[in-house]
Formats: sequence, structure tokens, C-alpha cells
Amino acid sequence: MEKREELYAGKAKSVFRTDDPERFVLVFRDDTSAFDGEKKEQLNRKGMVNNCFNAFIMEKLEAAGVPTHFEGLLSATETLVKKLDMIPVECVVRNVSAGSLCRRLGVEEGQELNPPTYELFLKNDALHDPMVNESLAVSFSWASEAELTQMKKLTYKVNDVLKALFDEAGMLLVDYKLEFGRSSGDSTDIVLGDEFSPDGCRIWDKETRKKMDKDRFRQGLGDVIETYEEVGRRLGIRFQ
Repeated sequence: MEKREELYAGKAKSVFRTDDPERFVLVFRDDTSAFDGEKKEQLNRKGMVNNCFNAFIMEKLEAAGVPTHFEGLLSATETLVKKLDMIPVECVVRNVSAGSLCRRLGVEEGQELNPPTYELFLKNDALHDPMVNESLAVSFSWASEAELTQMKKLTYKVNDVLKALFDEAGMLLVDYKLEFGRSSGDSTDIVLGDEFSPDGCRIWDKETRKKMDKDRFRQGLGDVIETYEEVGRRLGIRFQ
């Protein structure tokens, strides 16, 4: 597989074309940002840690029957993925109240949410990823009703798999976001894309409620990558 020109550079990852038009190389960088890019740093080993973490999670989800774009690790910081037509709507699940939910509703952090909440947000940095609903997504042709139904179904399946996985490792999967794409023109052919790492979810220690995710960077708690690695070790991830 030949890696070619850069197609896109996000806040923490870059996407490169390959000699196969249906395959991309996803490169995890050490760049870290928060608050829509207002806070930025380079954190040593972050790209490697998130790349390995994402590969582990994607393989677990694939084994559980969740289709993903993950094809395989290429190096410590590179992953081969299928080309997807990404849907510009994020799916957010919350198992425990935290973050923007508390600020928005004035509720106390740490409340168990049963059943978990499910929300949609438009991917738009300039607008700070506003919350939307299914009606808006359909009206603006961001996704069809069939696609939204499949995205919701897969999101809850992911939650069943990962909530149990983290629980067995002594952690709470508080909340997370997922991004999906189309692998073909078929609206039922919805595939999980982007990444799953401590950058895009909240993870707490089950007993102490220690924060073990990107909130350590947002809130200046320190030991960001060391804590990411602790999460990985509990799950059984071997970092390169």
C-alpha cells in the first residue's frame, strides 16, 4: 500500500490518499487541542497511544458485529481505513451526567442516566457543533431517515459492548461521540468511522471517579498520556 498526498488535516489526525482509491491512511498526531482550538499543546506519545487504543476498540466492535472502517495498523501512528462518505452528524451517548449536559441543564455531575441519553450534533467547528434533531438532519439532507435509524441502532450496540468492556476493567464509560459514513450508495450500508480513543469520550475510575480522558487536558489535571496508557493497560492494550 503506497501512501500518497495528504487529503485532510484535522485537529489531531491527518488523512492521506493511497494508491487504492477505496483506502486511506489515517495518521494520529501528537497535537492536542480543546475549546475549539483555543488551548493547544503537543503531547509526546499521544499519536501512538490513540492509534493503538483505536485499533483495539475497533477490533472489539468488529468482533461484536459493528461494521467499521478499520482495516489494520500500518505503524505506531498510522492506520489503514476504508474510504467513507462521512455523515456530518455526530451521535453522542451519555451513560452518566457530565460536561456540556450539566452546563446545559444545570444538573449535577455524576448522575447515572438510565436509560442512556442519545443526542445528535452537527459537525461544524465554526458553530461549535450545535445540537440538532432527526427532523433537521433529514430536511437539510445531512442523512436520510433510514441512515439515522441505522446510526442509532449501531450506536446503542456500541454502547452495550463498550460499557461492559470498561466496567470489567474497573471504569465507567461516561459518554462518547461516534461518527458514521456510507461505504456505498446504499443508505443501509452505514459504517463506523473516525476514531474511538480517550480524546472523544469520558472515562472515570469506577471507585474513585478519577477522570481518565481528555478532561485531564481540558481541566489542567496533568498526566494526560500517562492516564490514557493506564486506561489501555486495564483494557489489555499493548502499546508499541
